Formats: sequence, structure tokens, C-alpha cells
Amino acid sequence: MTNNDILKKLRVALRLKDDDIVKILALVDFKVTTTELGAIFRKEDHPNYKECGDQLLRNFLNGLIIHLRGPMEKPLEKVSDVQKKIFIRKVKDKG
Repeated sequence: MTNNDILKKLRVALRLKDDDIVKILALVDFKVTTTELGAIFRKEDHPNYKECGDQLLRNFLNGLIIHLRGPMEKPLEKVSDVQKKIFIRKVKDKG
């Protein structure tokens, strides 16, 4: 199965239009036009057929994750041992 087949099957399964795919790729700062997508979705024997590269498929999958789940939250900052000790002292001083 080629990258083109995978992209086509995902497009059908998720009921995505070309504009949706362009927007999903834009979420990961990957630019592609609807004309380029049309060439990817053509049959292999068509003169305007274009092979879907690994980079395009990888970026589409990463963008799809963001599209479906939302952007990744920032990880919480780790509290250092010194900060913990200062906090405990303040709590003890108040109590």
C-alpha cells in the first residue's frame, strides 16, 4: 500500500474535502495547494499523477492529531526542592 492509498483511504474514512486537508496541513505549517492534492488523488496511470511523499503523509498525520485532539498543552513546570522548602516554611510560619 502506497502513501497515496493511505491518504485516499483516510480522506474517505474521515469524510475530508481537499480544503479540510489543506487546513489540517496548515496546523503543522506545511503548505500544499488543492491542485497538488488533486494530483495525489489521481490514478497512477494519469499524466498528472503525483506520488505522495513520506513528509507530506507524516505532516498530515501530525496535523490530524492536532485537528482531532486540539493543541498539546504545555507541560507543568517542575517544582524544585528549594521551591518546595520555601513553600513549606511559609505554610509553617502562617500556621
